Amino acid sequence: MAAAGGLAGSLAIALAWLALAGCAADAPPAADPAATEADAAYAREEAAWRAARERSLLADDGWTTLVGLHWLSLPAHHLGNGERIGIDLRFGPPRLGLVQQAGDTVYFTPEHGVAVALDGEPVRGRVALRSDRDAAPTRLAFDQGKGELTLIERGGRRALRVRHADAPARVRFAGLRFWEPDRGWRVPARFVPHPPGRTLEIVNILGQTEAMPNPGAVEFERDGRTWRLEAIGDGDGLFLMFADGTSGHGSYGAGRYLDAAAPDADGRVTLDFNRAYNPPCAYTLHATCPLPPSANRLRLPIAAGEQAYAGSAL
Repeated sequence: MAAAGGLAGSLAIALAWLALAGCAADAPPAADPAATEADAAYAREEAAWRAARERSLLADDGWTTLVGLHWLSLPAHHLGNGERIGIDLRFGPPRLGLVQQAGDTVYFTPEHGVAVALDGEPVRGRVALRSDRDAAPTRLAFDQGKGELTLIERGGRRALRVRHADAPARVRFAGLRFWEPDRGWRVPARFVPHPPGRTLEIVNILGQTEAMPNPGAVEFERDGRTWRLEAIGDGDGLFLMFADGTSGHGSYGAGRYLDAAAPDADGRVTLDFNRAYNPPCAYTLHATCPLPPSANRLRLPIAAGEQAYAGSAL
């Protein structure tokens, strides 16, 4: 009987050890402190980038301050605030001034007694306007400095771009939404150069086409296959416009943008899709956003970066 009791006790101890061993096997592995800290540091970097992104949209020259985009179709246009004016700026005095096109030059003449400033100095008479194609575009301030007029050129046409501090898109800004940061979407890529001088025809949201410098493409691996994106750039880095499997299903329907540093000497590039962002047209009706070329429309769902805007474009 004593022997039997001892055998039973030994069996019980053995079973207990087996149970403990099984629990240990089922327990999750201990977290790697270095990896945990790297994830935390990356999350902090992403939070700082996202806060800066929102600040840039809401800045005095941010995309949410746009209130108008007016194409110049006549030799002269009167500017002001009201339905009975040639170009209704929606802000400022009833009559602001006159814009005239003469050959390759556009001129602005302020209405008598109306305060308009150029580089902080009052505009007293007719001034020539430099466009956004020039090194230093002209910026005309009006409405006590809250409004700004600039000249832009797109597809061989000219337009006045109007900003105002009280723009509806800025006042009613709904905030930004992002997928959770995921270091897995910070992917290595390879730059495949094109012959020098190559351009790519890019269509903007207004249907206008413009040839943009296309120095090469970037290729990266995901889900067992190679994906390729054509890049835009002039030597200061790469600009990628892409649509993916989330476009219209979590992200902005027309696609997103991504900036990347120029490739290193071995053609290596890092694509951080956590920093993919929406084009200005997600927030405003007054931008001329270039759209992803057909080659950059991927079936791959990229659930990283900025999500679709919760508000409306105004």
